[in-house]
Amino acid sequence: MKYIDEFRDPNIAKGLISFIKKRSKKLKKEITIMEVCGTHTHSINRFGIKGLLPENIRLVSGPGCPVCVTSIEDIDTSLFLAGKSETIFTIFGDMLRVPGSNGVSLEKIRSAGAEIKIISSVLNAITLAEEQPDKEIVFMGIGFETTSPTIAASVTIAKKKGLKNFSVFSAHKIIPPAVKILLDDEDINIDGFLCPGHVSIILGSQAYSIIPENKKAAVITGFEPVDILEGVLMIVDQIIEGKWEVQIQYKRAVKEEGNPTARAALDKVFDKAGSIWRGLGEIPESGLFFNSEYKSFDALERFDIPEIQSQENVGCSCGEILKGQMSPDECVLFKSVCTPKNPVGPCMVSSEGACSAFYKYN
Repeated sequence: MKYIDEFRDPNIAKGLISFIKKRSKKLKKEITIMEVCGTHTHSINRFGIKGLLPENIRLVSGPGCPVCVTSIEDIDTSLFLAGKSETIFTIFGDMLRVPGSNGVSLEKIRSAGAEIKIISSVLNAITLAEEQPDKEIVFMGIGFETTSPTIAASVTIAKKKGLKNFSVFSAHKIIPPAVKILLDDEDINIDGFLCPGHVSIILGSQAYSIIPENKKAAVITGFEPVDILEGVLMIVDQIIEGKWEVQIQYKRAVKEEGNPTARAALDKVFDKAGSIWRGLGEIPESGLFFNSEYKSFDALERFDIPEIQSQENVGCSCGEILKGQMSPDECVLFKSVCTPKNPVGPCMVSSEGACSAFYKYN
């Protein structure tokens, strides 16, 4: 508790806010800072950080929630795989209520009889495959560089065990290519990025070099109020001084070189290819797909997937919210039609989603 209390100390937070307000007077224009991490989004809303900042510093949420950026096409594919009579479809809990086309979710087809199990680790799915050899066990893998190394390691275990009834539907995504898209889009004007802490433990700081190359500020921060406020202050200082770099505020966890062992585990199992992100479209080299050695564990190869005509739910503004172009409360469905109990879009489902966090804390 002492460790946590240090990074939630109100006196330290007040001191940082005072420094930010003082430094913000030297800004030549209003600046926009985007956090690219769902945990940051949750913390910023939980601790009311937006309301503590001066008016010329604007915080917006980006595509940092893995559930939220999963495309409607991938959701519909998961519904097809989960609905097959011979499969037991395994997922992390956040995926259960994400609506696909026409509002259908895994939760709804489970209530109609589909075998869908929520698990805490992909190793649970491997155990299930061993216990039920007459069933096809499919795991839906989502997440960024934080979770994908564990999936890669688990697949190597499955291969060593010689499992023939276990496969993964990989919807994993990589953060840096999405950041590049945000930088390249002339309609998205971001001055600085709060880079994700957990992902950066794996990637290190060099993964974000494209940000200072575009004369934008970048700071890798932790998730407590003091972390985030210090990150904002560091971004403000970079902008005022015109010295663009990738700084590490979260030094207690993130190293410049990241975690080479975890990255090697990814490279052993996956190749990079284009992937569709909700709101951002297809981004080159942003998805992880099984290489030739591990292709037998690819659910998309194992099952005959028909052509699915996917359709975004009418009125949902998740795409614009994920690009920082709209606040959750600006969506016409927010709080009236779209609520945590009746989510229309994924941003209201996940605890890391911008809409869910805004609904809960604002």
